[in-house]
Amino acid sequence: MTQAIASVLRELRDKVLRTGGLAEAILMKSVRALEEASPQLAAQIQADDIEIDRLDVEIDGAVLQALALNAPVAGDLREVIASKTIATDLERVGDLARNIAKSAIRVAGHDEVAIPGSLSMLARSASIQLRRALDAYARSDADAARAVLDEDDRVDAEQDAVILEALALIQESPESSSRAVDFILVAKNLERVGDHATNIAEDVILIREARNVKHAAKLAPA
Repeated sequence: MTQAIASVLRELRDKVLRTGGLAEAILMKSVRALEEASPQLAAQIQADDIEIDRLDVEIDGAVLQALALNAPVAGDLREVIASKTIATDLERVGDLARNIAKSAIRVAGHDEVAIPGSLSMLARSASIQLRRALDAYARSDADAARAVLDEDDRVDAEQDAVILEALALIQESPESSSRAVDFILVAKNLERVGDHATNIAEDVILIREARNVKHAAKLAPA
């Protein structure tokens, strides 16, 4: 690895981790806005997301510069490309947080209906999965990344639990249908956060081991 490409990789890693920190923060804020029924807090999310978008554009530029001027190969090339795909996943987490914030605003406008405990549990699980994926990236730890992949089934199961609870609420209290639908929408957005965390973990494995494990179960020989 030349000194020039080492500097580029450090810059990229720093920008991706800053984006990750912002994505975690905006996700937590959107969930808090929902749990606290705070439209004021939810309204801050859109402005917060702009900084993620700005960093995403900066990462695009840094990746193009690295490819054009430094001609990275092997592991360096994998890390440059993965930096872009991880940044894209994090930018989409920001979009998902904005979706949750929109639901939070709608939910706050209805009569009081308690946030399902299953939804709070899902939010915690998705946030932890994202944090662990970013930690694996920060440490270039493929084993930690594999542990993140193992968490995805739990997030899927918790999403299903929220949907079942929301459907039961609609049956028991039809006047709460609108709020229950938003609970389902939030659950689906949180499950997508888990999917993006999984993508990040897969990229860590690609960087460290030169193994593409995306869709491994589906593509395995019968």
